[in-house]
Parts: sequence; structure tokens; C-alpha cells
Amino acid sequence: MRRHIVLAAAVFMAAGGAVFAQLPRTASPPGAAVYFISPKDGEEISGPVTVRFGLKGMGIAPAGVEMKNTGHHHLLVDTKLPPMGENIPTDDHHRHFGNGQTETTLTLPPGKHTLQLLLADQNHIPHDPPVMSPQITITVK
Repeated sequence: MRRHIVLAAAVFMAAGGAVFAQLPRTASPPGAAVYFISPKDGEEISGPVTVRFGLKGMGIAPAGVEMKNTGHHHLLVDTKLPPMGENIPTDDHHRHFGNGQTETTLTLPPGKHTLQLLLADQNHIPHDPPVMSPQITITVK
């Protein structure tokens, strides 16, 4: 056992940590899509902002539950897409909905904001190919 741990550590160090950078990705079915029911791109909104998520061609399952053709939502707020082969970070810019939620209410400061939906598998890793919405822009009054 100790030999395996030492060997794994040596491989990790030799690769500069890259051994664990890319994790296996779950396949998504053809035609799967995630989209915003609301708000709409370009909409001006008085806060707080209710965001409703839509999904076609797949189902929703909570994080940690492995079921074919399912995933859970992640909402990207004022940020770019994360690397596709890595866990989606958890912070104010990467909101996780691992209990299977399909809507949320955001309190955003006045001004322009970008929103994008990204579906991920049971391990918070985007599918292959990724199931993501176009990025939209909203203005909070």
C-alpha cells in the first residue's frame, strides 16, 4: 500500500500536477440544451432577479447521483466558462444547484450583468459535449 502511495505521489510530481487536471467527462445526448426561461437577454430588471432554468433532452438529478442523461444546473454570474474537464468552482460567480433546483433569486447590484447556464454531472464536471446556454446580459435598475 505504501509503495502505491509513493508511486502515485512521484507520478503526480513528475507531471507537475497535471495527472489530476482533467477528469473523465460524462457524455451528453445529442440535442440536449439548457436555456433561460427568464430573464431574457437584454432585459432591464428591478432587483431582486428571479432566474428560471430550462432544459431539454436531459433530466435533472442531484449532485452525487449518477443517472444516465442527467445533470444539475450551475449559474455563471459575471464570469467566463470554467475549464471543461475540471470541477466547476463554488463561489459568487459559479452558483451550484446540486439539489436539482431549477430557479433561484439573485440580489445583484445595479448595472449590467452576464448570466450563463452550464449543466454538470454528479461530480460537478461539465458534460461532453458541454450542455450550456449562450451568455445573456441583463441590466439591474
